[in-house]
Amino acid sequence: MRLGPNLHRIGNDIVAAYLVVLPEGITIVDAGLPGHWADLETELAALGRSLDDVRGVVLTHGDSDHLGFAERLRRERGVPVFVHAADADRARGGDKPKTPLGPMRPAPTAGFFAYAVRKRGWRTTYLTDVVEVADGAVLDLPGSPRVVGLPGHSPGSVAVHVPAARAVFVGDALTTRHVLTGRTGPQPAPFTDEPAEALASLDRLAGIDADWVLPGHGAPWHGSPADAAAAVRAAA
Repeated sequence: MRLGPNLHRIGNDIVAAYLVVLPEGITIVDAGLPGHWADLETELAALGRSLDDVRGVVLTHGDSDHLGFAERLRRERGVPVFVHAADADRARGGDKPKTPLGPMRPAPTAGFFAYAVRKRGWRTTYLTDVVEVADGAVLDLPGSPRVVGLPGHSPGSVAVHVPAARAVFVGDALTTRHVLTGRTGPQPAPFTDEPAEALASLDRLAGIDADWVLPGHGAPWHGSPADAAAAVRAAA
């Protein structure tokens, strides 16, 4: 799905991953669920590109519904996978805190888990090797993505700012579709380790110059990060 020049999404409003497509290659941000591998190949073929054009995967955090096909790309194609050092253990299958489910409605919750099953989310392949990054790092990948620390959802939760795409990818630092209630619009994401810290981190998001705010769950937000952050705070 084309969002704009150099910018594509695979998946849907339940679980999404993103491609930054430039002449020198492709950067993937988050890797969805294992079954999104087929969607990746289809999207690349439609663009006249292939897996050989993928230069790296940048994870916004280490939760299983963002790891998807990352290890497969790393193992089969030698594609490096980047994750904040504080989430490296989680991306390798380490412990994750048990967070309260919070509000939920039966139909959206069932829809989320049914989609995860269809996309083989029950069969997480954790990373065996990652490239650890820190807040402020500018990665040597197409689009020169910059890592912006947004701790709260997880210790190593980050935004990935790609000026070439006029986009900031936020993972679960916020959501525009709550997977357990179906509520739409910018709001705090469920399954967050430290909700207060996640809200405080939005100050860093608000200072980013971009036209797209792209969450791991929910519709793309076409507008300023500052407005998205304000909307999340209002919803909270």
